[in-house]
This record gives sequence, C-alpha cells and structure tokens, in this order.
Amino acid sequence: MINYISKPFRWFFKLESSSGLVLLFAAIIALIISNSNLSNLYFSTLNQYLFIGINNFGLKLSVIHWINDALMAIFFFFVTLEIKREFIQGELSNTKQALLPIIAAVGGMLVPALIYIYINLGNSETLNGWAIPSATDIAFSLGVLSLLGSRVPISLKVFLTALAIIDDLGAIIIIAVFYSGDLNIKYLSLMLLAFIILLVFNKANVRKFLPYLIVGVFMWEFTHQSGIHATISGVLLAITIPHRKKEKDFSLLIKIEHAISPYVAFGIMPIFAFANAGVTLEGLSLSSLLDKVPLGILLGLFVGKQLGVFIFSYISIKLKFAEMPNNSNWVNFYGVGILTGIGFTMSLFVGNLAFIENVNYIDGVKIGVLSGSLLSTIFGYILLLIAPSKKMYNENKP
Repeated sequence: MINYISKPFRWFFKLESSSGLVLLFAAIIALIISNSNLSNLYFSTLNQYLFIGINNFGLKLSVIHWINDALMAIFFFFVTLEIKREFIQGELSNTKQALLPIIAAVGGMLVPALIYIYINLGNSETLNGWAIPSATDIAFSLGVLSLLGSRVPISLKVFLTALAIIDDLGAIIIIAVFYSGDLNIKYLSLMLLAFIILLVFNKANVRKFLPYLIVGVFMWEFTHQSGIHATISGVLLAITIPHRKKEKDFSLLIKIEHAISPYVAFGIMPIFAFANAGVTLEGLSLSSLLDKVPLGILLGLFVGKQLGVFIFSYISIKLKFAEMPNNSNWVNFYGVGILTGIGFTMSLFVGNLAFIENVNYIDGVKIGVLSGSLLSTIFGYILLLIAPSKKMYNENKP
C-alpha cells in the first residue's frame, strides 16, 4: 500500500513538477524558432562541430551530439542514482509497494510497442522505432499533476513517479541492448576496466566523488568509442556510487543527487528539449500524421500507454497481486494512466537513437511524439480535473 511519503520524495516531486513547466517552455520556444526566420541559425548551430579538450587530446562532435551523448549521460547518471535509492530505501524497496508500478510500467511499455509494430509491419526501417512510444517523461507528467493540486491524491503522484522511474530503467536496458552499434573490443575492454576500478572504489567505501568522476570521464570516452551508446557510462557510474545502509549514515549517493538535481532539472533537460523539439511545420497536414512512423508513435503514446497501464494494473489489483493506491478511484487512476503517454524528452531521445542511420524519419518522430504527448496532456488533465476526488487531509502538506 502506497501510504508513506518520505521527505526526499516531497522534495523530488516539487523539483520535477516545476521543471516540467520549464521543459514545456523550452519546447515551445524551439518550435517557434524552428518555424521563424531564425530556423537556419537554429539548425546550423545544432550541427556545428565543437572541439572540447586540450591540444590534440579531446573530442570533436556536433553540438547536438554533445547534448545527446554527453549531457544526457549526466541525466542518466542522475536517473540511475534515483532508481538505486528507490530500490534500496525508497518507494520501491517494499515489494508490495513496488509491484503495482512495476506491473503498470510493463504494460505501459509493452502495449505501445505492439501498436507501433503492428502499424509498421513490413517496413524493416521504420520498425526500428518500436521503443519510442514506450517512454514516459517524468518531469512533464508530474508538472501536469502539480497543476491539479490536491485533486490528485499524493499516492497517485507516488505511483506515477515510481512508474516513470521504472520506465526509465526499461529505457536504459533498451538503449544498451537494442540501440548500440558495432562493438569495438579494445574500447569495450577499457570501459569494463574502468567500471571494475569504480567497483573497487565502492568496495573500499571511497566517500569522495572526485575519484569516481575522473574514472567516469574516461569511461564515458571508452563507452563512446566502444559502440555502446555513451549514456550507458552514466548508468554504470551511478551503480558504483555508495549509499548508506542506515538512515543516520552518510550517503555519497544522496549528496550527489541533491547537488546535481537542479542542474539536471533546469539545465540539462530544458537544453535537450530545446535542441530536439524543433521541427519545421511548413507543409504539415493531417496526412503527415498518417505516415507510419508518426502514426505509430501517436497511437502508441496516446492509446497504448493508457490501455497498457490501466489493463495491467486492473488485472493485478483484481487478482490481489497489488493494491489500489490510497484515496484513489478508477477514474483518477485512469487519468494518471493517460498522463503516462507524455513521452516527450525520453521518446525524442529514443527516437534519435532508433533512426540515427535514417535521419529522414526524425521529423516524423518529432511530430508523433509532440502530438501524442500533447493529446495525453490535454485528455489526462481534463479527466483528472472532472474526476471525483476526496480531500487529502494533510497529505499534500510539506
């Protein structure tokens, strides 16, 4: 039963809900600029190559690749810290509490993928985007919930947060398994060596972040050269960061999580949204949405997500595998299920990986993600607004 809210969660929710509004603003600005006289400057700047390093030691990538490979590695580092904390001491540490969002997340990833695959059957190129509608943007979805205040019980906010975290875990696995390139054994070995060194730091209970950071930077470079997507280095680094075993103990994990969270929420994610949400709408018509890629993503996010989350949750609750969140009913539960269709930044990120060799599909990805996320936002918000609700007593008080 989800009835206990820790202080870290309250802090996390406030951070994520407000950053969701910043994400929305960044996406709107990107859409405006990409359809104005500044569009050429916008796209040319993103494709401009930038060298970062000293003398001949460094790396030269386009601005968009620095954002999607380097900044997003920091994002996945942060997300993995959250996941690790939740499984050790948070909302996912209790099996009964964790079961409902886990089951719901599985349904929310499986059904959208099946819808996309069904629509794109027969086209091996577009089938590669099957994972795009399986993601949930935690910041954006919680941002929508924050606008509804106490009309949504805090237990459903916990449920949505836990589900989105598990979604992120699923996205990490999908990226590592399905969207990595040809492997370079030399750099793969160096990456694994760096990871082993980090594990030794963890075992030795090294409580300073600098040693982890230095090895982590090298591991990012090795991962980037190995053929595995560079963001996985952020995941591996976070796994090795030590966490306390008792409440009173010092936790390097929590210290880092709190230190970087504002930069991730109000820096990295808005930058990513601004760089990836821009799409030229000139010549766009209803027929554009009926192309297989945007249609598969649109239906996957708006239809598949809500059906997958609700059906899997309903069955698990009726079979008593899991319990209904406190003070909720099937109407507002379904409303939250609709909000999981806000894929936005995570779906855009997966889309960039899925069609890295077929960039002509990227605009279709953006159209599908933005339209599916928009529909999920509007219909989820309206349903939660009109849904019967109970007063949450003091649940929503800090």
